[in-house]
Amino acid sequence: MTKFSRRRFLLTTSAAALLTQTITHRPTSGSTFNQLSSGVYAGDNDTPEVTKATLGFVPVTSCCPVIIAKAKGFFAKYGMPDVQVNKQPSWAVTRDKLMLGAANGGLDGAHVLFPMAYLIATGEISYRRKIPMYILARMNVNGQGISLANAYKNLNLGLDSLAIKSVLAQKALHGEISRFAIPYRRVTGDFFMRWWLAYGGIDPERDVSLIVVPPPQMVANMRGGTMDGFCVVDPWHHRLIKQKLGYSAVTSGELWNNHPEKALAVRGDWVDKHPKAAKALLAAILEAQMWCDRPENKEEMFQILSQRQWMGVKIDFLRDRLLGKIDYGNGRVVENSPHAIKFWRDSASYPYKSHDLWFLIEDMRWGHRSPEFETKPLIDAVNREDLWREAAKLIGQEKAIPPSTSRGVEKFFNGLEFDPENPQAYLNAPTIRKIS
Repeated sequence: MTKFSRRRFLLTTSAAALLTQTITHRPTSGSTFNQLSSGVYAGDNDTPEVTKATLGFVPVTSCCPVIIAKAKGFFAKYGMPDVQVNKQPSWAVTRDKLMLGAANGGLDGAHVLFPMAYLIATGEISYRRKIPMYILARMNVNGQGISLANAYKNLNLGLDSLAIKSVLAQKALHGEISRFAIPYRRVTGDFFMRWWLAYGGIDPERDVSLIVVPPPQMVANMRGGTMDGFCVVDPWHHRLIKQKLGYSAVTSGELWNNHPEKALAVRGDWVDKHPKAAKALLAAILEAQMWCDRPENKEEMFQILSQRQWMGVKIDFLRDRLLGKIDYGNGRVVENSPHAIKFWRDSASYPYKSHDLWFLIEDMRWGHRSPEFETKPLIDAVNREDLWREAAKLIGQEKAIPPSTSRGVEKFFNGLEFDPENPQAYLNAPTIRKIS
């Protein structure tokens, strides 16, 4: 098994340069742009090469900055008035359209579950086609959660899922399959559901069935009685509770406070062909993220999001959790939750490379990736935090630029820690809690 170290993560290697060249298409020396050491290309001025890009979003609350950047004119402000922002029915459709690219009727970029950018770049979820993808920004931190059907309301489940273990075991004895929905495989929602089940000694591979359900269909499936619970972003938890179909056991911020969530991911070929437009696009998203976090803008944001072309969800289903009020549906209500979704505060927008490293290591822990896989070359190829820094400077937010690409040691609800300087220790940690 490969030994991970700070040196491996932080130092540039020849392998990193090689992979960056193989899965990206940077302009050659004959380009009309001058390549800077930071990876940003400078022309005669900052005018975008194009005024149009096609972006996608799935209607969950983490998509707010993309919608607001369009609705409030931030794309136009930075010279890209013709940006299209199109609603997608699922993450799978978003993936397929990113593979196509806008020139072929697809998308140039999208609001995505951030690990998807890596899985597309490596060809693991794109039919073995390696399509260069860049993560330009995090869209948010926090915002997910785990909710259960009313059948388990008497258990009053919270962080610890132990109380449901025997119930699921009894169902299995009678030939009943317990189904828990996730939005996509090998992403944060998948891992969070696994963490929560495993903490109660429930093996997510053997004791239950993890099924993929598009976020907008989660509540309908719970109503039909085909699922026992789900992990997804709001507003679907609040909708479930308002319709008296279930309750929330935990928010994802309680599992890992300020965890990375969605990302703005853009096709590498589009960014490399339009570097100034990419910078303008990113500047608009960053400004929209700041706008979304300002209390005085919340009511207007709800009005915008509720419109049919955007999320098309009633304001009553959006308001509380976006304001930090968490009604768990079992009598527990938390005002001003520290685990509420954030778009800009607490460095929510900056794409820390240490978080991408966590994903790759977590992927290994569950057996999806070889422990021998070289993480740094892929992270350097996909994570374009250098472009985020340039965009932050463009909008006068130099103070928001973190001093390091690592956020440091991360601590989780189950007692585990992830140290980016020693990822091997986390990789060696057990996935299932032993219950005596």
